[in-house]
Amino acid sequence: MSVITSNDDLKALCERLSKSDYVTVDTEFLRDKTYYSKLCLIQIADDNEYHAIDTLVSGLDLTPFYDLMENQSVVKVFHAAKQDIEIFVNQAGVVPRPLFDSQIAAMVCGFGDSIGYEKLVIALCNEQLDKSTRFTDWSRRPLTERQIDYALGDVTHLRIIYKKLKARLEKSGREHWLDEELAELTTKETYIIRPEEAWKRIKIRNNNRRFNAIVRKIAQWRESQAQSRNMPRNRIMRDEVLLELAAVRPQHTNALTSVRGLGANFASSKGGKSVIAAIKEALDLPDDQLPVISRRPPPSQNTDPIVELLKVLLKLVCKRENVAPKLLANVEDLEKIAEDDNADVKALHGWRYDLFGKDAIALKNGKEAFAIKNGEIFIFPIDDQDLNDEQ
Repeated sequence: MSVITSNDDLKALCERLSKSDYVTVDTEFLRDKTYYSKLCLIQIADDNEYHAIDTLVSGLDLTPFYDLMENQSVVKVFHAAKQDIEIFVNQAGVVPRPLFDSQIAAMVCGFGDSIGYEKLVIALCNEQLDKSTRFTDWSRRPLTERQIDYALGDVTHLRIIYKKLKARLEKSGREHWLDEELAELTTKETYIIRPEEAWKRIKIRNNNRRFNAIVRKIAQWRESQAQSRNMPRNRIMRDEVLLELAAVRPQHTNALTSVRGLGANFASSKGGKSVIAAIKEALDLPDDQLPVISRRPPPSQNTDPIVELLKVLLKLVCKRENVAPKLLANVEDLEKIAEDDNADVKALHGWRYDLFGKDAIALKNGKEAFAIKNGEIFIFPIDDQDLNDEQ
């Protein structure tokens, strides 16, 4: 084990790792005071070695590492990869491929919804992790030996986890399930936040389209400010203040002084003028350019019993097939299936349909039923004659 602090050592390490079948990867970062995560440490390992890369060393060029992340002959193994990949995309425009996410793989293998790394280490490695330095400040130097040991544990145990999960997937023939789930993670667009789309992240309960137009414009300004100044968006303006501005629609900067949550000098600042301009622009939009929030009407009370039956079926199938429920369907999916046999949900397509969807439609339409035998619930088919006899 070593801490990589020079370009020569990093280049040599990545050249060695490029000959491996796989590498396990993790990062340590800070994000409490910035918009973009501050990358503080990269941990990486293969079967033969494991190292930490000190990304805060002045002049350290991470190009060899990012080249390795794009090397198609080496599988990159992460646990809950999304935050790590977001950093790589923002810093270098790189999405690691091919990718293996042990959290998603564990869901496919029946370890429950979004299992944490610590629990997976206990389950598959039969070891306990030392989490005493979990909330350390990774930007402070020098790092202690204990910090380095903790950080490296996130890639050394991952080697065992990867091999065991991979073997289970191969044995069950479910590798293609994982591929489908990883498709979104390996799409660069997943990690790019466009200011004009930022308003969709805000919980809006107002159906007024003019209100929504103002929210959209101010949110776009806020996101642009957060990105350019590398500050958390809520330090620019909190959501509740943004929504209040959309409701009261101030027309002049002096009116901003009465809005709670804005700084004392905001009204006279460049930001205050920009917000007033954004509100005016939204108010001047023609009706046909106003945004629409598509809200699905609440499910009919008539479908409530169907949804409850589908929940039972989902639990039954997940227990039988040893797969996490989250992979198959959520409550909203079940509500849509209850209302429409052709609902546009994942559960009615591909392997999910074979596993759950076809039984869901059959149950809904009286082609299957539940029964209890020896304390166990099971599902069985019903033919049309059975239905006629009942009627």
